[in-house]
Amino acid sequence: MSTPTVVATVPRLSLRREEAAAALGVSADLFDRHIRHELCAVRRGRVVLYPVAELERWLEKNAATSPGAER
Repeated sequence: MSTPTVVATVPRLSLRREEAAAALGVSADLFDRHIRHELCAVRRGRVVLYPVAELERWLEKNAATSPGAER
């Protein structure tokens, strides 16, 4: 008798470029032009990862300082 396989959902700690843009609700092009340069990223070879916590930090900082931001 075989043991059933349990698959756990592992929370993502980082996202690739397209995923990070989607998580912020913007296009990859807008992400590249206006956001990416403000973020810390992890680079390993050709892979660039954006920590979810870094995206949250950027969002909070920009939500707090944007003139005329809707709340």
